[in-house]
Amino acid sequence: MTSVAAAGLAAATSSRASAAAPKLEGRIIDAHVHVWSADLEKYPLWPGFTRENQWYFSYSAEEVLAHCMPAGIKRINLVQMTCYGTDHRYIIDVIKRYPGQFVGTGIVPAITDISTASPDRTMAALAEDGIYAFRVRGKSLRPEDLGDGERWLDHDGYHRMFKAGAEHNLALSFIMKPSEFAEVGRMCAKYPQTPVIVDHFGLLQPKNGQYDEKEVQALLAMARHKRVMVKLGAFYALGKKTPPYTDMLPLTKRIVDAFGPERCMWESDAPQQDRGVHTFQGGIAVIKDHADFLNASDKEQILVKTAEDFFFKR
Repeated sequence: MTSVAAAGLAAATSSRASAAAPKLEGRIIDAHVHVWSADLEKYPLWPGFTRENQWYFSYSAEEVLAHCMPAGIKRINLVQMTCYGTDHRYIIDVIKRYPGQFVGTGIVPAITDISTASPDRTMAALAEDGIYAFRVRGKSLRPEDLGDGERWLDHDGYHRMFKAGAEHNLALSFIMKPSEFAEVGRMCAKYPQTPVIVDHFGLLQPKNGQYDEKEVQALLAMARHKRVMVKLGAFYALGKKTPPYTDMLPLTKRIVDAFGPERCMWESDAPQQDRGVHTFQGGIAVIKDHADFLNASDKEQILVKTAEDFFFKR
C-alpha cells in the first residue's frame, strides 16, 4: 500500500470513528439548572419570601460554571427560581453577561384575580431577553385549588400561552404528576404546533421497586404529540436516588424508544444534582456511559443536540 493510500485509509478510518463517537466534552447542554444570587439588594426576593425559602445561601451562575464546566457542560437553560416570582432580572442579567452560553425558562401567571399583562404578550416580551420556555405546574402542584376539575388547563390564560407557544416557538415546560398527563395531552392535541416539555421524567416514581404501568403508558402516550419533549435527569430525586442511578435505565430506554432521542434532552436539576454524592458527572454518566442501548449518535442527541436545536438555534 502506498503512503498516499495509507494516509487516505487512516483519514477515512479516523473520520468514521469521529462520526461514530463524536466528542461530547465541552459541548454538553444542561437543560435544567436553578440559580440565584446572594445579592438581595440588586435581586430582591419576591414579597413574602425569605432566605429560609432558598435551598442554599446562593447558587450563582459563576458557581454553576465552576462546577459544571469540568464535567464537560458548555451551555445551560436556567429555570426561574420561585423565590423571585415573576421578576426575571437575575437570569436575564446572566443571559446577557454570558451571550450564547445561557438561555432561560421563566414563570408567567396564566390565572390571576387582578388585571395583569396578558400572558402571551409577556411570553413574547421575555423571549426578547433569551427566555424561550415557561414553567407550568400541574394541578396537584399548584399552591391553591382553583376548583377547575379535570380540565384544569381550560382557562383563557393557558389557551393564550399555548397559542403564543405555537406562534413564537416557545415551550411550556410542565412539572406535573402522571395523573395530569392526560389534560396536557388534550391541550397538545388542540395546539399541535406548541412545543411542550415534560420535566423530570414526568415525576414517575416506583412503588416497592416497580413503576405503575398505567402511569408509564400515560407518559409514553404523550409521544403521539410531535412537539412534546422529555427531560431525562434529576436522578438525585428519582428511582433509588443513589449513584450510579442505573436503576433508571429501563425507564429511560422506554421513553427514548417512544419519543426518539431527538425529543429527549438531558438535565441535571442542579443545584441538588451538585451536592454530596450527587454530581454533574454522575448525572451525565447515566446517558454517556451506562445507557448501552444508545449508540453514539443517540447520546450526542440527548446530551447536546435536542436542547441545542430548541434553545440555542433560534
